[in-house]
Amino acid sequence: MHLQWQTLDKPAWQQIKSESDIVEQDGFGVKVLRSNNGDYIKTFRIKHKISLARILNPAKRFCDNAEKLQALGVDTFMPLELYSLAYLGRWAVRYKPLEGDTLRALIKQSALPEKIIAELGAYIAQLHNKGIYFRSLHPGNVVLQPNGKLGLIDVLDCKFRWFNRPLNTWQRERNMQHFFRYDDAKLIEQGVRAAYLLSRQ
Repeated sequence: MHLQWQTLDKPAWQQIKSESDIVEQDGFGVKVLRSNNGDYIKTFRIKHKISLARILNPAKRFCDNAEKLQALGVDTFMPLELYSLAYLGRWAVRYKPLEGDTLRALIKQSALPEKIIAELGAYIAQLHNKGIYFRSLHPGNVVLQPNGKLGLIDVLDCKFRWFNRPLNTWQRERNMQHFFRYDDAKLIEQGVRAAYLLSRQ
């Protein structure tokens, strides 16, 4: 899918905001909106005047990563539109979210089935086998969909090995360390690691 850039002026952006709820914002403004039709709009800003973000546009990379994941059989959100907000020094992406609950939310509610904990270990192993290194892998970015399958969100930090070669041992362990540095992930570490190792045998 090749998305064309749409340039939004101030009135157009204000119209989108008026038809949406703010999901996340910071001192610089809106970060994530949820529109009335259920779409999400995520913004990206240039943090420094001299920045790779001006060349390696994060909004486009966000969409490209989603498309690469889908091509590899990994469920994620569906990019819909790319926006240029030049007057704000930002870009934005409209996308159809992945339905379901994050594992973080389920862990917090003590509602994560043991079966899914085991499946998570195998799922992470599958990502690694496909050459996917997701630096922001944590329970808040893994979604349990209504159909019982797992998927990924907020995939800006995904990297892909050339020719989809599997991650090496160092990369695998490094990625697992990233995952288990979060308190909620530590609660399920034993089950996830056991399933991960079993899936590699």
